[in-house]
Amino acid sequence: MSAEQQAGRRIVVGVDGSPSSKDALRWAVDQAQRTGAVVDAVACWTFPTVYGLGMTGLDTELPDATGKMIAQTVAEVVGDAPPVEVRESVVLGNTAEVLLARAEGAELLVVGSRGHGGFSGALLGSVGQHCVQHAHCPVVVVRHAGN
Repeated sequence: MSAEQQAGRRIVVGVDGSPSSKDALRWAVDQAQRTGAVVDAVACWTFPTVYGLGMTGLDTELPDATGKMIAQTVAEVVGDAPPVEVRESVVLGNTAEVLLARAEGAELLVVGSRGHGGFSGALLGSVGQHCVQHAHCPVVVVRHAGN
């Protein structure tokens, strides 16, 4: 493989701090190390929905808290000296839609089987289900051993 081809190799992984997403990040970093890809770790946040009440202002703590979560998760999973480049991003939007958009042109999209907010009995969360059905690249769903 040429240096030009390797330069564009990317694996996108969804991170929400759950055990399943940590396993997905770990798997993505291992795969990137084997293939010479970089890892794009993506965390999403949205405005809370409250029926009947309008939003009165932007809660600046949500993006900051999400940024801290992804930084802590990446540090916990790969340490201070990751074996591959891991690029962190925090994005406002629907998680499944953001991951699908970020995965355009990627080699793989990696998600945990169930993140925060999933039903405890579900084998595959709604984000994973949506990504599997709509991604234009291969999708790897990593199941946490405790699930």
